[in-house]
Amino acid sequence: MEGFPLRLRWEGSTASEYDRNAVASTGNKPELLVSAASGYGGDDSRWNPEDLLGASLANCHLLTFLALARKLRLDVRAYEDEVTVFLETVEKVKRVGRIRLSPRIRVAPGTDVEKVREMFFKAHKYCFIGQSLKAEVEMVPTIEVLAG
Repeated sequence: MEGFPLRLRWEGSTASEYDRNAVASTGNKPELLVSAASGYGGDDSRWNPEDLLGASLANCHLLTFLALARKLRLDVRAYEDEVTVFLETVEKVKRVGRIRLSPRIRVAPGTDVEKVREMFFKAHKYCFIGQSLKAEVEMVPTIEVLAG
């Protein structure tokens, strides 16, 4: 099994109201400032778990989609995703119930739009992050053919 270790650092005291800010780091990558969402006492200027989960799914889906597009020689020129993570309460416990991926995909003139759409949806099957989630993944792509 392949592993991807990281370090998460937090300091403070939970004897009273506590700081939710922490720092994630790994290898030579820039440190990632993390917290909770402001609704949970955190700092909205930092990444929260919901942001990171949405970004992780969206990035995995993008990379899988691009690999499929390359394999089929579909000329994708741009991809810009608007991701929304939806929380729900089930049996008094909060969880991520749904994540919506709404990318705008731009392709070269002459590209088969239906094949692009098919590969976008097929990418979910091979995206290991998406396959690891209990949450529903809603996919709403918009595909545009660039002017020639």
